Amino acid sequence: MNSAAPRDSAEKYVIGVDYGTLSGRAVVVRVSDGAELGTGVHDYSHAVMDSTLAVTGAKLPPEWALQVPSDYVDVLKIAVPAAVADAGIDPSQVIGIGTDFTACTVLPVLADGTPLNELPEFADRPHAYVKLWKHHAGQAQADRINELAASRGESWLPRYGGLISSEWEFAKGLQLLEEDLEIYERMDHWVEAADWIIWQLSGVYLRNACTAGYKGILQDGEYPSEEFLGALNPGFARFASDKVAHEIGQLGAAAGTLTDEAAAWTGLPAGIAVAVGNVDAHVTAPAAQATQPGQMVAIMGTSTCHVMNSDLLSEVPGMCGVVDGGIVSGLYGYEAGQSGVGDIFAWYVNNQVPQRYFDDAKAAGRSIHEHLTELGMGQPVGGHGLVALDWYGGNRSVLVDAELSGTVVGATLATRAEEIYRALFESTAYGTRKIVETFNAAGVPVTEFIAAGGLIRNPVLMQIYSDVLRMPISTIASLQGPALGSAIHAAVAAGAYADIREAAAAMGKLDPDVYLPNAEAADAYDALYAEYSELHDYFGRGANAVMHRLKGIKRKALA
Repeated sequence: MNSAAPRDSAEKYVIGVDYGTLSGRAVVVRVSDGAELGTGVHDYSHAVMDSTLAVTGAKLPPEWALQVPSDYVDVLKIAVPAAVADAGIDPSQVIGIGTDFTACTVLPVLADGTPLNELPEFADRPHAYVKLWKHHAGQAQADRINELAASRGESWLPRYGGLISSEWEFAKGLQLLEEDLEIYERMDHWVEAADWIIWQLSGVYLRNACTAGYKGILQDGEYPSEEFLGALNPGFARFASDKVAHEIGQLGAAAGTLTDEAAAWTGLPAGIAVAVGNVDAHVTAPAAQATQPGQMVAIMGTSTCHVMNSDLLSEVPGMCGVVDGGIVSGLYGYEAGQSGVGDIFAWYVNNQVPQRYFDDAKAAGRSIHEHLTELGMGQPVGGHGLVALDWYGGNRSVLVDAELSGTVVGATLATRAEEIYRALFESTAYGTRKIVETFNAAGVPVTEFIAAGGLIRNPVLMQIYSDVLRMPISTIASLQGPALGSAIHAAVAAGAYADIREAAAAMGKLDPDVYLPNAEAADAYDALYAEYSELHDYFGRGANAVMHRLKGIKRKALA
């Protein structure tokens, strides 16, 4: 960025802030054409607490993932001013700010929005902190929700593919009730972080329509009934009405305006528009100009979220949800996803790759990921003799089971590190194909596939996806898709555009058909995918529950 270059004083700008798993990123975007002019990043000081509680050093149980909410405010104080400085604009030209968050990321707060972990008496209590999206320790509660809902024929269950995830609001809330009643009773609101950060910016608490519908089981204007919730646990009967229910803000609307306090944090003018909160995946669709039916956007990072608009309402097995207006108004927004993608590659590199590979990568002037990718490129499809299951973080879609785990089949004493690395690449592509096929079979056709997120920078990975899917892959022409999407929503909230579609057409960015399937590779991948599908159903659909049993043995051993 050229911070010295003068900016046209007639131009207007918006800020998009993307809250990821490990950091928050702010981007300055020009309203007229979506040009990204400046960026600022802040890494969360406490990162993800998945083994110990940072404040006390106390050990956390398996499957926990917590964060500290003050880290999110620090992004506003550090990344936003840095982005404005990088852009070289006058802050007075900024007309709005929008944000997005991973979801379901949720925290207990008092009536004024104070997180319970900030109360001295609760600082050492894990349940007082933010539960990150990949907190899976409420699986037992999710199982009970699903079993009871199925037995009662709850009308909302098919809208979520027949299963509620342990990642979502109600499973995490039930776990809180049953494991720390004092925290549960003390909290006034069970708040999505996507809404909490907007509360900090505007002083207004609204529940955004996106997370309320996809993560909060709000369908046709209603949450699960008190009768249903009370059957799970008598103390849970009023969870929806007392802890969750609140005014709903529509996507692209203004939640309020920037407060004086938040203006001091960010260096932006008080009184500018603050857009209603949103989810990182769903805001990316307009950023990729994917506002029409059938355009599936895969936001590929630590995990992958697949979102798509449709003019059809259908029950897609294992989907994360379908919400009327969940992405853009007037269409049904569908969501599916994979709990681990980039996380899987990082786990493998950090824990399984011998030191000599790191040494060779350094000597070649490449990152370890680039090095392993390069080494695996020359082998023909299937040459490693491997197939892997992409469940190292559980399965989000289409099995919706966080108790499942990853595996590699076919390894021998001759198998090399780069071969397993490539097999893991391929496994995530197979998982995406399973999702696409499930949507097609349910009568919600996927007609176009668009990739976004940090992983699109790996062309080998993207070509594998194109070959496995047998589809062209377009890519978003921005490495800051969620932040750009949040900025688009800010522009609409500020009144610069009539609606999200109009703003997306002007500000969104897309490179069409960047990757095309290779027929020979696609044929070879069909054979491997058939093996993946057999393993998928064998381990994931009840034929062999060994993965569940192993998780149970682990919990018992560590109790």
